[in-house]
Amino acid sequence: QKEDVVVTLLPAGHCPGSVMYVLSILEMFHHLVFNDGFDPSVAVCRFLFEGENGTVLYTGDFRLAKGEAARMELLHSGTGVKDIQSVYLDTTFCDPKFYHIPSREECLNGILELVRSWTSLSRNHVVWLNCKAAYGYEYLFINLSEELGIKVHMNKLDMFRNMPEILCHVTTDRHTQIHACRHPRDEDCFRGNRLPCGMTCHNGTPLHIISIKPSTMWFGERKK
Repeated sequence: QKEDVVVTLLPAGHCPGSVMYVLSILEMFHHLVFNDGFDPSVAVCRFLFEGENGTVLYTGDFRLAKGEAARMELLHSGTGVKDIQSVYLDTTFCDPKFYHIPSREECLNGILELVRSWTSLSRNHVVWLNCKAAYGYEYLFINLSEELGIKVHMNKLDMFRNMPEILCHVTTDRHTQIHACRHPRDEDCFRGNRLPCGMTCHNGTPLHIISIKPSTMWFGERKK
């Protein structure tokens, strides 16, 4: 018996371009539920499955502020919200230590205030953004650059070649005050008052470095 299934891809707010093509609803659920070799590319997508047996929402790893889901047109039909029978919910942060997670805007405002006050002290006062993943920080980089007029240093820009909107906010020039550069032993570099890229002052005076770790997981773990 054949059945038509409508699969809708919804923005997860997690990282850019997190889309995966699904061949069939049966094959997809078998992979999600029964495959021990979990595919991390699934975790950053959100799918809405609609068929004769009802509608299923699979969230994956998502980042939505309160009220954002209500503004998603694809979750609505006519004048109301679509009737969803089942939800496969990502529970990564379903833990008491994550009872309160600041919103993205609250985090940005706090980081902006800290970076602005630090970098205004002198050209030798620099910030290292300790970003563990390759993607997902674009919102932070763009806003820091726009608000402070300081580009963010990266080791390379290849990963952003299909995201031209961010290229004017990042740079491979080490002589900037905000860094998101990486090194195999970058934490050791920081403990030794060095940036991962090895930048030094022109006049030989020491750098003054602070580190910011934009990580929800770290935010929760440090409260143990």
